[in-house]
Amino acid sequence: MAAQLFLITPVAADPQTFPATLMGVLASAEVSAILVRRGDRDDAAYTTLARAVVNVGQGAGCAVLVEDDLDLAKRLGADGVHVTAGPAAVAEAAAALKPAMIVGAGGLASRHDAMTIGEMDVDYVFFGPLDGTADTEAADLAAWWAETFEVPAVFSDPAATPETVDSQGAEFLALSTSIWAAATPGPALAAIAAALE
Repeated sequence: MAAQLFLITPVAADPQTFPATLMGVLASAEVSAILVRRGDRDDAAYTTLARAVVNVGQGAGCAVLVEDDLDLAKRLGADGVHVTAGPAAVAEAAAALKPAMIVGAGGLASRHDAMTIGEMDVDYVFFGPLDGTADTEAADLAAWWAETFEVPAVFSDPAATPETVDSQGAEFLALSTSIWAAATPGPALAAIAAALE
């Protein structure tokens, strides 16, 4: 079965113009989940962006996740949180949000990290960078995890193209840089989705 698409917003997304761009992208291919990147935004700026993405994403049938902010996820009615701050933060998120909301874990650099987090009532484990270029180590980890464990894997390949795309057997493929850098992000996403089929 083809991997489901997990879209990561660009780190410099403009809250005024990005929602319209996102609507177009979501109309081009089926996306299961969206992660709203925080970047170096302060709380107010991140809240503004996240609120806009929650509105657009949920309207299109996507689960929308915020980065490392349990209170914001609850306040905005987001679908869950993507935790990058390690096992203690994952445990806190799971205790606070499960089972009503999604808790996913990223920032996993080794098999040991992944197995530690995988035992903690998470909905997915995330391998790879949020943007930039592909990471062969992350690809190997994702393939190993997908073969071995039941907790779903998200493999992030920021630089994916229709020619290079490979979900490594993971249930979800996260896309970012190559989509937002494209002249027309919607068709770029559609082409990758078609290549995965």
